Order: sequence, then structure tokens, then C-alpha cells
Amino acid sequence: MNTTRRVFIKTSAAVTLAGLALPRILKAGQAPAVVSGKNLNTRIAVGFIGTGHRAQAHMRMLQYLRDEEKLPIELVAVCDVNRGRLDAAQKRTGASYTYMDYRELLANDRVDLVCIASPDHQHGHHAIAALQAGKHVYCEKPVSHWSQFELTKKLADVAAKSPCAFQLGTQAMSDSAWHQMKQLVKDGLIGKPLFGETGFFRIGDWGERNMKVDDPDIKPGKDLDWDAFQGDAPKYKFSVDRLFRWRLFKDYAGGPVTDLYPHCLTQVVDILGVGFPEKVVALGGIHRYEYELRNVPDTFNLIAQYPEKVTISVLGTQANDFNATPQRGAGQRCPVIRGWDGSLSIDTDNKQIAFMPVKEKGMMKKPQKFPIERPESVPEHWKNLIECAQKGTKNTWSPMDLAFRTQTVLQMAMTAYRDGVVARFDPRSRRILT
Repeated sequence: MNTTRRVFIKTSAAVTLAGLALPRILKAGQAPAVVSGKNLNTRIAVGFIGTGHRAQAHMRMLQYLRDEEKLPIELVAVCDVNRGRLDAAQKRTGASYTYMDYRELLANDRVDLVCIASPDHQHGHHAIAALQAGKHVYCEKPVSHWSQFELTKKLADVAAKSPCAFQLGTQAMSDSAWHQMKQLVKDGLIGKPLFGETGFFRIGDWGERNMKVDDPDIKPGKDLDWDAFQGDAPKYKFSVDRLFRWRLFKDYAGGPVTDLYPHCLTQVVDILGVGFPEKVVALGGIHRYEYELRNVPDTFNLIAQYPEKVTISVLGTQANDFNATPQRGAGQRCPVIRGWDGSLSIDTDNKQIAFMPVKEKGMMKKPQKFPIERPESVPEHWKNLIECAQKGTKNTWSPMDLAFRTQTVLQMAMTAYRDGVVARFDPRSRRILT
């Protein structure tokens, strides 16, 4: 990337609230309060909303891109409701600005791009405000909480009208295999698309139980904004476990369906080119990791049926890591894309896309294999967003419109699982029905 010759386009707008220039929150469907076309120099100033474990990985990644690949990146601002984490992040990044209120960070005109790595139930709120404040966005998955369909829809509307680039942290989308398979489907190789199957199998509840407790003696007050952490989730008396190990609780997370499945479902939705499903059914539960705090499932299986006469299945558990099909990524089952004329899958041993024709007399195509051009890479996922921001384009590898279609499936699945029903989607009102 010739970053010295490209112009980074920043948009900014804010309104005054309580004496601060804070971004205003719009209703769904309203145009974001941004003004495009303001030219900046090639230095890209990044701010972080959330400074926990995942954010720290992104900090290291951007420092690597800055120091080793010489990208014009500055880590200028950090924000967290926990002052202990905030101070540690400031030391880690050398950031000039620290905030406990994300709106203050977004009101800083120095910040051009925001990395959102807050708890799941805060992602949508933070991303909407960031886009409205004219910031480009890297948002960790899932794009929203399983219960926040209306918020997801609102974010999709804001992102569609914003000139800013949005990248969801489904880094598997940096793997060219999925983009190549999408083109092969478009070219008609498998015939009429019929079915997509994928899944995620791993063993261990370390992603929930073993979240780091930085300070077991922490209390709400001037150094911890407990109300801001809870946001629009159900209100509870302060708990160290809820603060630091929030993935155990359905109020803030959803278990594998929203924590893991965005990594394996996103590419299947994209490859098949489907919109929103007609119906989704789901089964699962806590089948292994039963203990007092955990109330999110560890096993979850869903089937989604689309008006395009396409079906997608996602199977998975945290209780067993055996995959009947090859894996591409830790625990991530390689998708199989089926059509009338044949199927696409991955030959992981030879790093190739494999096409296997159906055995229909007189109509059989020849088996084919296609080299995979580029492997999955978190640095490349970040560079894709940075390049879009510099060019003033929005064609990221994991854009909000794709995140909306994917997250809707997962939100419908959680609704179906929770209520024991078939969840349906009304395309006219864009509502989930039961």
C-alpha cells in the first residue's frame, strides 16, 4: 500500500451535550450526522473503546503494522469504564488521550478511526455513535448482542448512509478462499445453490470461565462506571464476575452462537449471496460445562431456510473438538457449499478449493481444484480497512450489510432456542416474528 500518496478522508459532526461536543444518537433510518470530503494528512489516528484482552491484541497488531510495516498509524486515544485498565492501556500505547466516557473519545477530532472491543452488548451502541461522529470503524464480533435486533437494524441503516468504512472483526474473511468460492458460485460452477453447511467444534470453556480478573477487589465509583458497563442490559448489583467474566452471562453474551459462529457463518452467507432467512430453528443447551455462574449454552445447532430455496446449517459444541470435515482455523469447520451440479469445499492438505460434481448421468462436470491465493491474516484484515479509509471507499471484506444478514440469522436462532419456536423473518417490516 502506497500510504504516503493516499488521502485519508475523515468526516466529523457532533452536538453539544452537558458542555461537551458529543455525537448525537439518531433514530433508525435517519441519516448519520457526518460531513464527508475533509482531507487529512496520511497519519491515521486510532482510538480504542474497550481496553481488555481482545483490544490489547489489536493494540499489538497496530503497533506491529506501524513499526514493522511502516504504516502511518498513531495510537492516540483509549477509553474504558475501568480506570485500572484505562491506565494500563495508556502505558501500553502511549496514547495522548484517556477517557472513561466513549462519547468524549468520539468528540475528539484528532481520532480518525475507532477500534471497538467492548463487551458484546455495547458493540452496536458504540459503532452507531462512532459512525455518526465521522469515524471509520473496526468492530469486534458479534456486531451486537443476540437480543438487540432493532439496534442491529439501526446500525445497518446508519452504516449504509455513512461515508465511513466499517470492518467487522471476523478475520476469517481475510482468507481469499471464501471470496474465490463466492466468484465460482456466481460463475455457475455448482449450478443452482442449494445448501451451505459449516460449524465450530472446540473443547473447553476457557473463553468464558478463564477471562482475566484484573482486580478482584474493585468496586464501583470514580474508578469504575458500573452503570456504563451495564448499558441497556438488565440491571444487577455489582459483581466482579459480571464485570470481568461477562461471557458467562446471557445478559452480555450468547455462548458459541454469537461468540464463535460469526467466524464460520459469515463467509457462507457471503458465498451463497443470500439475504435474510424465512425461518430459523435451533436446539442446544449446557451439555457439559454446568456450573453456577454460566447461563449461556455450550452446544448450539441451527438450520436457516431462505426464500432463495437455500438452506444453511451451523453445528457446534464446546464439549468436543473432533471435526468430520477439515478445519480451517482453530475449531472452525470448513464450509461445504452444495448446488445442483456439484459442491465446493476445502482441501486443507493441499491448500486448494475443491469442486466435486454430482454424479448425475449425462450431466456430470469434471472435478476441479483451485489454488487458494491468500491465507487468513489479522494484519491483512486491518490493512484492508485502513486502505479503504485512505481511499474513501467502503468495500471492506466484512462490511456492515454482510454483518447484518449474518447476525440476523444468529439472533433468530437464539430467539428460536430460547422460546422453543420457529423464528420467522418478515422482510416488509424487517422484524423477527415467533
